[in-house]
Amino acid sequence: MSEIYSRSFGAGARRVLAVHCSLAHSGAWRALAAAMQDEITLTGFDMYSHGRSPDWDGQGNFQTANVEAGLQLLQAEEEPVDLVGHSFGATVALRMARARPDLVKSLTLIEPVLFAVTRAEAPEAQAALEAEEAPFAEFYAAGDLENATRFFNRMWGTGEPKWPDLPEQARAAMIRAMKVVPASHDTLYLDDIGLLAPGGLDLVSMPVLLLSGGKSQAVMPLINDGLVRRLKHAKALVVPEAGHMLPITHAETTAEILRSFWADLER
Repeated sequence: MSEIYSRSFGAGARRVLAVHCSLAHSGAWRALAAAMQDEITLTGFDMYSHGRSPDWDGQGNFQTANVEAGLQLLQAEEEPVDLVGHSFGATVALRMARARPDLVKSLTLIEPVLFAVTRAEAPEAQAALEAEEAPFAEFYAAGDLENATRFFNRMWGTGEPKWPDLPEQARAAMIRAMKVVPASHDTLYLDDIGLLAPGGLDLVSMPVLLLSGGKSQAVMPLINDGLVRRLKHAKALVVPEAGHMLPITHAETTAEILRSFWADLER
Protein backbone atom coordinates (compact mmCIF):
# COMPACT_ATOMS: atom_id res chain seq x y z
CA MET A 1 0.00 0.00 0.00
CA SER A 2 1.02 3.61 -0.57
CA GLU A 3 2.07 5.76 2.33
CA ILE A 4 -0.72 7.26 4.41
CA TYR A 5 -1.16 10.96 5.14
CA SER A 6 -0.52 12.29 8.64
CA ARG A 7 -0.33 15.67 10.34
CA SER A 8 0.32 17.09 13.79
CA PHE A 9 -1.42 19.65 15.99
CA GLY A 10 -0.18 21.50 19.06
CA ALA A 11 3.28 22.04 20.47
CA GLY A 12 3.14 20.44 23.90
CA ALA A 13 5.67 18.03 25.34
CA ARG A 14 3.30 15.05 25.60
CA ARG A 15 3.26 12.98 22.41
CA VAL A 16 -0.14 11.64 21.36
CA LEU A 17 -0.97 9.45 18.37
CA ALA A 18 -4.66 9.40 17.41
CA VAL A 19 -6.83 7.32 15.06
CA HIS A 20 -10.07 8.85 13.77
CA CYS A 21 -13.50 7.27 13.22
CA SER A 22 -15.01 6.00 9.96
CA LEU A 23 -16.02 8.65 7.40
CA ALA A 24 -13.77 11.26 9.07
CA HIS A 25 -10.08 12.15 8.75
CA SER A 26 -7.20 13.31 10.95
CA GLY A 27 -8.67 16.81 11.13
CA ALA A 28 -11.35 15.41 13.42
CA TRP A 29 -8.82 15.77 16.25
CA ARG A 30 -8.34 19.51 15.70
CA ALA A 31 -10.70 20.66 18.48
CA LEU A 32 -9.29 18.25 21.06
CA ALA A 33 -5.74 19.24 20.16
CA ALA A 34 -6.67 22.92 20.39
CA ALA A 35 -8.06 22.37 23.89
CA MET A 36 -4.67 20.93 24.91
CA GLN A 37 -2.39 22.79 22.51
CA ASP A 38 0.19 23.76 25.12
CA GLU A 39 0.20 20.29 26.68
CA ILE A 40 0.33 17.85 23.78
CA THR A 41 1.58 17.34 20.27
CA LEU A 42 -1.07 15.21 18.61
CA THR A 43 -0.31 13.31 15.42
CA GLY A 44 -3.25 11.90 13.50
CA PHE A 45 -3.30 9.93 10.28
CA ASP A 46 -5.95 9.48 7.63
CA MET A 47 -6.99 5.86 7.35
CA TYR A 48 -7.03 4.33 3.88
CA SER A 49 -9.92 5.58 1.72
CA HIS A 50 -10.25 8.55 4.07
CA GLY A 51 -9.00 12.12 3.88
CA ARG A 52 -5.77 12.55 1.93
CA SER A 53 -4.65 8.94 2.17
CA PRO A 54 -4.92 6.64 -0.85
CA ASP A 55 -7.78 4.23 -1.35
CA TRP A 56 -7.49 0.80 0.23
CA ASP A 57 -6.39 -1.74 -2.37
CA GLY A 58 -8.87 -4.34 -1.15
CA GLN A 59 -6.16 -6.83 -0.25
CA GLY A 60 -6.33 -8.68 3.08
CA ASN A 61 -8.13 -7.12 6.04
CA PHE A 62 -9.05 -3.41 6.06
CA GLN A 63 -8.53 -3.01 9.80
CA THR A 64 -5.16 -4.76 9.57
CA ALA A 65 -4.05 -2.43 6.77
CA ASN A 66 -4.70 0.56 9.00
CA VAL A 67 -3.07 -1.10 12.01
CA GLU A 68 0.08 -1.61 9.96
CA ALA A 69 -0.02 2.00 8.73
CA GLY A 70 -0.43 3.27 12.30
CA LEU A 71 2.40 1.09 13.52
CA GLN A 72 4.76 2.76 11.08
CA LEU A 73 4.05 6.10 12.76
CA LEU A 74 4.21 4.57 16.22
CA GLN A 75 7.59 3.00 15.53
CA ALA A 76 8.91 6.33 14.26
CA GLU A 77 8.36 7.96 17.65
CA GLU A 78 11.42 8.45 19.83
CA GLU A 79 9.70 7.15 22.98
CA PRO A 80 6.36 5.56 24.02
CA VAL A 81 3.30 7.71 23.33
CA ASP A 82 -0.27 8.03 24.53
CA LEU A 83 -2.45 6.30 21.93
CA VAL A 84 -6.05 7.45 21.38
CA GLY A 85 -8.68 6.00 19.04
CA HIS A 86 -12.32 6.79 18.29
CA SER A 87 -15.00 4.36 17.06
CA PHE A 88 -13.49 2.16 14.32
CA GLY A 89 -10.22 3.98 14.96
CA ALA A 90 -10.38 2.75 18.55
CA THR A 91 -10.41 -0.84 17.31
CA VAL A 92 -7.36 -0.02 15.19
CA ALA A 93 -5.64 1.56 18.20
CA LEU A 94 -6.41 -1.48 20.35
CA ARG A 95 -4.67 -3.75 17.88
CA MET A 96 -1.74 -1.34 17.58
CA ALA A 97 -1.33 -1.47 21.36
CA ARG A 98 -1.50 -5.25 21.30
CA ALA A 99 1.14 -5.42 18.57
CA ARG A 100 3.61 -3.00 20.22
CA PRO A 101 2.75 -2.54 23.90
CA ASP A 102 6.31 -1.40 24.52
CA LEU A 103 5.64 1.73 22.47
CA VAL A 104 2.34 2.72 24.12
CA LYS A 105 2.39 4.62 27.42
CA SER A 106 -1.39 4.64 27.74
CA LEU A 107 -4.37 3.71 25.58
CA THR A 108 -7.68 5.62 25.34
CA LEU A 109 -10.53 3.98 23.45
CA ILE A 110 -13.49 6.27 22.74
CA GLU A 111 -16.66 4.40 21.74
CA PRO A 112 -14.84 1.34 20.29
CA VAL A 113 -17.25 -0.40 17.91
CA LEU A 114 -16.21 -3.97 18.69
CA PHE A 115 -19.73 -5.34 18.46
CA ALA A 116 -18.54 -8.92 18.94
CA VAL A 117 -18.46 -8.11 22.67
CA THR A 118 -22.18 -7.42 22.86
CA ARG A 119 -23.02 -10.21 20.43
CA ALA A 120 -21.50 -12.56 23.00
CA GLU A 121 -22.52 -10.85 26.24
CA ALA A 122 -25.62 -8.74 25.53
CA PRO A 123 -27.34 -10.37 22.54
CA GLU A 124 -30.66 -8.60 23.02
CA ALA A 125 -29.05 -5.16 23.01
CA GLN A 126 -26.93 -6.11 20.02
CA ALA A 127 -29.94 -7.49 18.14
CA ALA A 128 -31.76 -4.20 18.70
CA LEU A 129 -28.80 -2.29 17.26
CA GLU A 130 -28.58 -4.56 14.23
CA ALA A 131 -32.32 -4.17 13.61
CA GLU A 132 -31.84 -0.40 13.66
CA GLU A 133 -28.93 -0.77 11.22
CA ALA A 134 -30.93 -2.89 8.74
CA PRO A 135 -31.78 -0.03 6.32
CA PHE A 136 -28.06 0.68 5.92
CA ALA A 137 -27.41 -2.88 4.75
CA GLU A 138 -30.34 -2.65 2.34
CA PHE A 139 -29.12 0.61 0.83
CA TYR A 140 -25.58 -0.72 0.52
CA ALA A 141 -26.66 -4.02 -1.04
CA ALA A 142 -28.71 -2.09 -3.59
CA GLY A 143 -25.67 -0.03 -4.56
CA ASP A 144 -27.21 3.16 -3.16
CA LEU A 145 -24.05 4.49 -1.53
CA GLU A 146 -25.39 7.98 -0.97
CA ASN A 147 -28.39 6.86 1.06
CA ALA A 148 -26.29 4.25 2.87
CA THR A 149 -23.87 7.01 3.87
CA ARG A 150 -26.66 9.38 4.79
CA PHE A 151 -28.26 6.76 7.04
CA PHE A 152 -24.93 5.80 8.65
CA ASN A 153 -24.11 9.45 9.29
CA ARG A 154 -27.51 10.04 10.89
CA MET A 155 -27.12 6.99 13.13
CA TRP A 156 -23.55 7.62 14.27
CA GLY A 157 -22.73 11.24 13.45
CA THR A 158 -23.19 14.49 15.34
CA GLY A 159 -26.63 15.18 13.86
CA GLU A 160 -25.58 18.61 12.61
CA PRO A 161 -25.42 19.79 9.95
CA LYS A 162 -28.05 17.67 8.22
CA TRP A 163 -26.99 15.73 5.12
CA PRO A 164 -28.48 18.17 2.56
CA ASP A 165 -26.72 21.05 4.30
CA LEU A 166 -23.27 19.49 4.14
CA PRO A 167 -20.92 20.83 1.46
CA GLU A 168 -20.80 18.63 -1.64
CA GLN A 169 -17.10 17.95 -1.01
CA ALA A 170 -17.84 16.64 2.50
CA ARG A 171 -20.63 14.39 1.24
CA ALA A 172 -18.39 13.03 -1.51
CA ALA A 173 -15.59 12.30 0.97
CA MET A 174 -17.94 10.35 3.22
CA ILE A 175 -19.38 8.38 0.31
CA ARG A 176 -15.84 7.50 -0.76
CA ALA A 177 -15.05 6.23 2.74
CA MET A 178 -18.34 4.37 3.02
CA LYS A 179 -17.20 1.94 0.34
CA VAL A 180 -14.83 0.27 2.84
CA VAL A 181 -17.01 0.30 5.97
CA PRO A 182 -18.72 -3.08 5.32
CA ALA A 183 -15.31 -4.66 4.71
CA SER A 184 -14.81 -4.78 8.48
CA HIS A 185 -18.09 -6.48 9.36
CA ASP A 186 -16.53 -9.83 10.25
CA THR A 187 -13.75 -8.13 12.21
CA LEU A 188 -16.10 -5.97 14.28
CA TYR A 189 -19.11 -8.27 14.62
CA LEU A 190 -17.57 -11.76 14.45
CA ASP A 191 -14.09 -11.06 15.87
CA ASP A 192 -12.33 -12.85 13.03
CA ILE A 193 -9.02 -11.48 14.39
CA GLY A 194 -9.55 -13.23 17.74
CA LEU A 195 -9.19 -10.28 20.11
CA LEU A 196 -11.83 -11.76 22.42
CA ALA A 197 -10.38 -15.26 22.45
CA PRO A 198 -8.89 -16.36 25.80
CA GLY A 199 -5.67 -14.42 26.24
CA GLY A 200 -6.34 -12.35 23.11
CA LEU A 201 -5.78 -9.06 24.92
CA ASP A 202 -3.16 -10.16 27.45
CA LEU A 203 -0.45 -8.11 25.74
CA VAL A 204 -2.41 -4.89 26.23
CA SER A 205 -0.78 -4.29 29.60
CA MET A 206 -0.62 -0.48 29.70
CA PRO A 207 -3.29 1.63 31.50
CA VAL A 208 -6.44 1.82 29.39
CA LEU A 209 -9.29 4.33 29.55
CA LEU A 210 -12.56 3.54 27.78
CA LEU A 211 -15.03 6.37 27.13
CA SER A 212 -18.62 6.29 25.93
CA GLY A 213 -21.33 8.88 25.50
CA GLY A 214 -24.49 8.69 27.59
CA LYS A 215 -26.56 9.63 24.52
CA SER A 216 -24.85 7.16 22.18
CA GLN A 217 -26.12 3.72 21.17
CA ALA A 218 -27.05 1.59 24.17
CA VAL A 219 -24.48 -1.08 23.33
CA MET A 220 -21.50 1.24 23.71
CA PRO A 221 -21.09 1.20 27.54
CA LEU A 222 -21.69 -2.57 27.41
CA ILE A 223 -18.83 -2.98 24.95
CA ASN A 224 -16.58 -0.88 27.18
CA ASP A 225 -17.52 -2.90 30.27
CA GLY A 226 -16.78 -6.13 28.40
CA LEU A 227 -13.37 -4.84 27.39
CA VAL A 228 -12.60 -3.68 30.94
CA ARG A 229 -13.12 -7.26 32.12
CA ARG A 230 -10.63 -8.49 29.52
CA LEU A 231 -7.91 -5.90 30.07
CA LYS A 232 -5.38 -5.85 32.90
CA HIS A 233 -5.43 -2.15 33.83
CA ALA A 234 -8.60 -0.60 32.44
CA LYS A 235 -11.46 1.61 33.56
CA ALA A 236 -14.58 2.88 31.79
CA LEU A 237 -16.22 6.29 32.05
CA VAL A 238 -19.44 7.66 30.57
CA VAL A 239 -19.84 11.27 29.46
CA PRO A 240 -23.58 11.65 30.16
CA GLU A 241 -24.31 14.60 27.90
CA ALA A 242 -22.40 13.31 24.85
CA GLY A 243 -23.17 11.00 21.94
CA HIS A 244 -20.97 8.83 19.76
CA MET A 245 -18.92 11.76 18.45
CA LEU A 246 -17.86 12.99 21.88
CA PRO A 247 -14.22 13.87 21.06
CA ILE A 248 -15.60 16.30 18.47
CA THR A 249 -18.79 17.57 20.10
CA HIS A 250 -17.34 17.60 23.63
CA ALA A 251 -13.67 18.27 22.99
CA GLU A 252 -13.16 20.31 26.17
CA THR A 253 -14.75 17.60 28.33
CA THR A 254 -12.67 14.94 26.61
CA ALA A 255 -9.55 17.03 27.22
CA GLU A 256 -10.36 17.31 30.93
CA ILE A 257 -10.82 13.55 31.20
CA LEU A 258 -7.55 12.86 29.39
CA ARG A 259 -5.71 15.35 31.60
CA SER A 260 -6.93 13.56 34.70
CA PHE A 261 -6.18 10.11 33.28
CA TRP A 262 -2.67 11.04 32.26
CA ALA A 263 -1.99 12.85 35.54
CA ASP A 264 -2.88 9.68 37.43
CA LEU A 265 -0.23 7.82 35.43
CA GLU A 266 2.45 10.10 36.85
CA ARG A 267 1.45 9.52 40.49
